[in-house]
Amino acid sequence: MNRKHLFTVLIGLAGVLGHSQSSTLTVLVTDFKNNEGKVMVGIYSEKENFMKKALIRKSSSIQDGKAEVVFENLPNDEYAISLYHDENENDLLDTGWFGIPKEGYGCSNNAKGKMGPPKYEDAKFILDKSKKLTIKLNN
Repeated sequence: MNRKHLFTVLIGLAGVLGHSQSSTLTVLVTDFKNNEGKVMVGIYSEKENFMKKALIRKSSSIQDGKAEVVFENLPNDEYAISLYHDENENDLLDTGWFGIPKEGYGCSNNAKGKMGPPKYEDAKFILDKSKKLTIKLNN
């Protein structure tokens, strides 16, 4: 094997190994209007599934108007988060007329929609090391 070929193989192997690394993502949610119910957090890795089918879902209790959810061993990649305050613990985001949420909700990057839900492009972020995101609830 010549030096040029060996160098190409090593660079390719480094890319594969680097991509397979994982990190811990801590999500801190603030501005709950009360401590009732729980927060439901969904992580999405594809634009097509955003706010439809979560890659991972977790919930947490609320204390002092805040909640924290930790995702461990999450592969380093691009993600977006949506979450809601499930006040009545029915595992649904309750909505009213025209689909307007009755319960608090939020997205990564504190993305907000205009005449509809937030867009994946506005909520996406890169996880390349362990990090903590703070998301402010919209009530």
